[in-house]
Amino acid sequence: TTAATLERFTVNFTITNLPYTSDLENPDSAKFRSTRRVMKMMLDRLMKKSSIGSVFQGCETTGFRYDYHSSVPLLPGSDRDQTRVDAVCTYSKEPSAAPLDRVGLYQQVSNKTRGISQLGPYSLDRNSLYVNG
Repeated sequence: TTAATLERFTVNFTITNLPYTSDLENPDSAKFRSTRRVMKMMLDRLMKKSSIGSVFQGCETTGFRYDYHSSVPLLPGSDRDQTRVDAVCTYSKEPSAAPLDRVGLYQQVSNKTRGISQLGPYSLDRNSLYVNG
């Protein structure tokens, strides 16, 4: 028998009530670390309740960035009212298991975030969710 392998997929979305600041660029800042910790807790809880829950291993936020969909350029030292979240999630895949159903997972995440509008204390941009790009 072949052992299960760890597979990864990306999740990206925009939070509309988390102002983007330069602190969120710095992995050593207290703001980055605390926001990353909260994101991990929220994403882990969400994925554990999905169809991949039994094989889900965890999510890690890889970065926060300013959402460039705004027409106003980000000036040094200025804040923006929304932050893009990039995360990588891991699950255990048995060799005989079907590939990850990204569309189904997207639908489940959409349903569990009230139509891509709410993740815990955060408000989400309804058009911003991507599962594995």
